[in-house]
Amino acid sequence: MIRAMIVDDDALVRLGLADLLDGDDGIEVVAQAADGLQAIERAIAHRVDVALVDVRMPRMDGIAATARLRALPHPPKVITLTTFDLDAYVYDALAAGADGFLLKDTDPADILRAVHVVAAGSAMLHPTAARRLIDRYHRTAGPQATAARARIDRLTPRERDVLALLAEGATNADIAEGLGMRESTVKAHVSRILTTLEVTNRVQAALLARDAGQQG
Repeated sequence: MIRAMIVDDDALVRLGLADLLDGDDGIEVVAQAADGLQAIERAIAHRVDVALVDVRMPRMDGIAATARLRALPHPPKVITLTTFDLDAYVYDALAAGADGFLLKDTDPADILRAVHVVAAGSAMLHPTAARRLIDRYHRTAGPQATAARARIDRLTPRERDVLALLAEGATNADIAEGLGMRESTVKAHVSRILTTLEVTNRVQAALLARDAGQQG
């Protein structure tokens, strides 16, 4: 059972998302919060697995909350859920450690799928956000690509194979099948990749691979 938390200053949004998530047999909403500060307190109290976090909130916004949540001893995965798709929100949310970025007009079935995908250790981006990241890659190739390649050169050849598939959005099960490995071995490789690249999650590792030209 995935333990979820909804963080939004709009009570009606929280109610709607709670109804949606509780309708899934594999998800239980264990906490709700109206701002980032409440989110930190409730994530600690309820051992949350996945938090859906709005960007614009009073007291502490969703970007700051995401960074604080990811720094907890038992950090939940974070999906940033917002009405706005401005570039800065996408980049800042992912830099803060978010594993997903969705707009609030995302189809309900895709929101449910995102919770399951992120809880399983993969990433989920709204198509608009993904397109912006690809565009950013093409704009920033050059010095940034050189720096990214230098970091990826620290990986073993097998770890680079895993990273290449991870950057394509493959799950651990997909990678295991594609490379003829056990899923537990893939998990160990992914953990070492994140440590070696000095990133906190799969999204950031995938972005680094894009910068290095490892994924098109």
